[in-house]
Amino acid sequence: MSSLDVPTEQLRPRVREWIAENAPSGLADLIDWRLRADLPGSVSSLQSESELAAAHAHPLFKEWEQRCAQARLICPAWPVEYGGRGWDAPQMTILDEEFYRAGVPRVDRVQGESMVGPSIILHGTEEQKAYYLPKIISGEHRYCQGFSEPGSGSDLASVRTRAVVQDGHLLITGQKVWTSRFTTANMIFVLCRTDPAAAKHRGLSYAITEFTPGHNGIEVRPIQQMTGAEEFAEIFLDNTKAPLSGVIGGLGKGWQVVQSTLGFERGGAGRATTMVLQARERELEQLIEFARQQGRHRDPVVRRELAWGKTQVTIMRSSWERTVAEVAAGGQPGPQMSTWKLAWSEYHLRLGALALQIAGPAAMVRPPGPDYPLGPWQDAFLVAHSGTIYAGTSEVQRNIIGEHVLGLPREPRVPEGQH
Repeated sequence: MSSLDVPTEQLRPRVREWIAENAPSGLADLIDWRLRADLPGSVSSLQSESELAAAHAHPLFKEWEQRCAQARLICPAWPVEYGGRGWDAPQMTILDEEFYRAGVPRVDRVQGESMVGPSIILHGTEEQKAYYLPKIISGEHRYCQGFSEPGSGSDLASVRTRAVVQDGHLLITGQKVWTSRFTTANMIFVLCRTDPAAAKHRGLSYAITEFTPGHNGIEVRPIQQMTGAEEFAEIFLDNTKAPLSGVIGGLGKGWQVVQSTLGFERGGAGRATTMVLQARERELEQLIEFARQQGRHRDPVVRRELAWGKTQVTIMRSSWERTVAEVAAGGQPGPQMSTWKLAWSEYHLRLGALALQIAGPAAMVRPPGPDYPLGPWQDAFLVAHSGTIYAGTSEVQRNIIGEHVLGLPREPRVPEGQH
């Protein structure tokens, strides 16, 4: 029996002890791992990819990765029978908070861990589980997402990427956009239309295939953002082969799988929410210090806005802790997660604007240097807008809250073909 196999109320000191006993000496000093736990767009998340890649290739990290795997602390929210620990949101919150406190990285498999794996566990065949899940845990398979398309927005049921069955494969043709993690991925999960005659929700399939830019009909075009970064790409698929054995849920049954995947993305097992809290609390502390440096900490307007920020992050933490308690009592995160997502993304927009206000007129000018790189608060302000779009736009979240939480009538839909 592992020292971590204890009731939730006893878990925090056990995790703390496990980290002290197993973290290799010097691991926490390779880079500031807390930066990597923050969300993109946080002022504290800025760190070069080369620094991160070098840290991940370091023998100390490899040793840590092996110890985490032996303790089943990679994909720990997955059921025990699939290599995890079956931990729920309260347990995952403890794990992430203690790793963050110790300044050591949690070895995660990103979209493979939080989106693809849970969807396979829920909808996949036993053969698919046996093949794909161990490769996610080991890090052999690294995923990016092929859902969004030009013109589809948040209406995934309207995707036009098509696929036909031929010789035990799907041949997929179409375009995807806003694909993140494309620089490190070697696998992709694609939503495609396999039955054009069916109603738009019913003719979709969820297919997994290798992600090999320049091969198998896959072309990648990075998208330069207004910050100068290229975190997303357009993906063009031209008769790209995907094995039928990688169609999760069955042909034409992709919509149910997609809904599960998006639910895992928005709610997660506690990690995404813990990351948001850690990032927002740390960022607010940095902004308060920045106000002091700029001599603006005595300005009554700035002080009022910073007090508002402190109030908001306190409310967000209380709200999440309440959700964790409900889950611990046997409940499930529901539409209230839309309230949470809406709150932090809209909060971040206002905080970014406040940061530029504190910086003063200089915030309007990009610093000199190659490609005119942004300052950290400029970057945070611009990227904050993306938080109101990814994982469901603010408009979508408001609809969910209105219809599923408040019980308001459904928003009128414009019939297809009418504008």
